[in-house]
Amino acid sequence: MYDLIIIGGGPAGYHAAGLAARGGLKTLLFEKRGLGGVCLNEGCIPSKALLYSAKIFDYANGGGKKYGVTCENPVFDYAAAVRRKDGVVGRLISGIEASLKSAGVEIARERAVIAGKTGGGFTVEAAGTAYQARNLLICTGSEPVLPPIKGIESAMTNRECLELTEVPMTLAVVGGGVIGLEMAGLFNSAGSVVTVYEAADKIAGPFDREISGMLQKIYEKKGVVFKLNAAVKDIAELGAEKTLVSVGRRAVTSGIGLESVGVPTGRGAVLTDEFMKTGVPGVYAAGDVNGKSMLAHTAYREAEVAVNNMLGRRDIMEYGAIPSVIYTSPEAAGIGETAESAREKGISARETKLPMQYSGRFMAENEGEGGLCKLVWAGERLIGAHMLGSPCSEIISTLSAVMFREMGIEQIKKIIFPHPTVAEIIKEAIFHA
Repeated sequence: MYDLIIIGGGPAGYHAAGLAARGGLKTLLFEKRGLGGVCLNEGCIPSKALLYSAKIFDYANGGGKKYGVTCENPVFDYAAAVRRKDGVVGRLISGIEASLKSAGVEIARERAVIAGKTGGGFTVEAAGTAYQARNLLICTGSEPVLPPIKGIESAMTNRECLELTEVPMTLAVVGGGVIGLEMAGLFNSAGSVVTVYEAADKIAGPFDREISGMLQKIYEKKGVVFKLNAAVKDIAELGAEKTLVSVGRRAVTSGIGLESVGVPTGRGAVLTDEFMKTGVPGVYAAGDVNGKSMLAHTAYREAEVAVNNMLGRRDIMEYGAIPSVIYTSPEAAGIGETAESAREKGISARETKLPMQYSGRFMAENEGEGGLCKLVWAGERLIGAHMLGSPCSEIISTLSAVMFREMGIEQIKKIIFPHPTVAEIIKEAIFHA
């Protein structure tokens, strides 16, 4: 009898396994594909490795001239970049496995299905063997949504896109969200003629409308074509050598035996409360499978909340200060409400906006490039922050902490930022609030 069986070895699953084992729980982790889940194997990490290669090539291919650096006839060896990406992923997977084993986690590389309740717990079956546990943690993640488009079987998802070893001459991207924009940027830098088709009237989903518009204009100058309000009906009509479909993700809830123990679902996801508990005592869920915030960093925190509550340490999950990032060049990041979303919720909000050029470090490292820092306030309280300009992915967590602690303007003013850093833009914006 195990104290805990975890189904799914993505960010939520492997993080929870390590925490649980170190907390004294006898833990078994099932993963049918690769440790690290979508994020490490076919999402966050491999895409960032390739995007960094693309950024270096952009500097070599004329982008360095404005900094006094020139290169002659640079070549983007895309196959070599892919090999490096695979090496990065492999080393990280090995590191996770070593860490879990050192914590005492048992790892089973099998497809697991919940078979039902047993005395004092639950039964899980895998490869013909039954396992029992007092607690279950469901971390089966998510999968790409494939819309009913004619010829969809010929298109790529993010998985196949990241496995390409050659750069297509033309690439159609169906979906102008985070994944679509990152892949559009990558292959535009690598030499593809890229067209992005987005059904909405703006790119970047719920990101601030002004910032998403600025990002679109930057990529249009780079040669990416955007088709907004575009409902794609036939992949063949796009006329591209390769097509990436990235219109969203959905929780993986079928085929894992939820019905055998009566775990409730809603809108295709496992329902969880603030303690990450499902409607069945002893069964928890974390990560994309609950459909609340399909981000790896959210999954990590949800895993912590679930394990803490299993160990008797009361902990709750809060979703109000979770940042999102688009790793384009330049980067975009956002957290909390936009002025538009605040109005829709009946919140009286105001904005503080400053160009990123108010930061000396930004000016020193981003010659001729613009950017924007936008803060959204409800009275004296920060309820949202949105930025365009690298490296805002490394800055947004400061604002996450500010919002989580519900700090007022006068408190925020007392934060000391190192100089010179791009993060000082926050300090500037606060004193303009």
